[in-house]
Amino acid sequence: MAKKLGLVLGAGGSRGVAHIGFLKALEEAGITPDYLTGSSMGSVVGSCYSIGMSSSDMIEEINKLKILHLFDLSFNPVGNGAILRAKKMRSKLYSYLTNHTFEHTKIPFKCVAVDLISGKTKVFEGKEKLLDGVVASSSIPGIFKPVAYKDMLLVDGGVTTRLPIEEVREMGADVVVVVDVLGEVKPTVKKYHIASVILRVGEIYDSELTKYKVEALKPDLYLTPDLGTMSQYKLNEVDYAIEKGYELGKQNVKKIKQLLKG
Repeated sequence: MAKKLGLVLGAGGSRGVAHIGFLKALEEAGITPDYLTGSSMGSVVGSCYSIGMSSSDMIEEINKLKILHLFDLSFNPVGNGAILRAKKMRSKLYSYLTNHTFEHTKIPFKCVAVDLISGKTKVFEGKEKLLDGVVASSSIPGIFKPVAYKDMLLVDGGVTTRLPIEEVREMGADVVVVVDVLGEVKPTVKKYHIASVILRVGEIYDSELTKYKVEALKPDLYLTPDLGTMSQYKLNEVDYAIEKGYELGKQNVKKIKQLLKG
């Protein structure tokens, strides 16, 4: 019996478009994941792929995407808990995901968010709507307004679970391949102000937490594309990220096929 491939697509803002390039390399090699999990931008790419969008479809959409398609300023950032509302982001995602539920995807898929009230990770699955899960999973704290869902208040899954490794194993994956577009924190030399200090502290904490989890959970293959100093908060280098993700995929398709053979 062939082994089942579980692919984990990690959080990482605009760096996460590298996932599309990685999937393109898998497609060319004839490799289709049996299970997918995603966090934040990984949930966006994973959800679209799970319902049948190809890497070429996603590249075409990324090339048409403008910053104004996603960002709508909040008129009350203090009261709303964020600089931006999520209406435009939700509308754009709806154009891809419509009313699909997690149980009706072509490739089984789950994504994660974090509940501010309980402090626990929320896994979206089953009869829940893809749109609800992906919007919540992608709601970067302080940037996008937290998502009220049932009795929860949800934000970006990357807060606690940058890489949903346990979740893809629970789905039934025999071989777990992780694509971490953030990787380890790189040294930077720049002038820091209050916002950049807060962001940098978050990056350092997240990097250390993720490193510990990867060591503990031991995926079969942990991969990170060489994206240099590309910012996860800007959209001006997406072609570069896609290419680097593609290169990473091409370099590892043989390893993945070997793992699937056992």
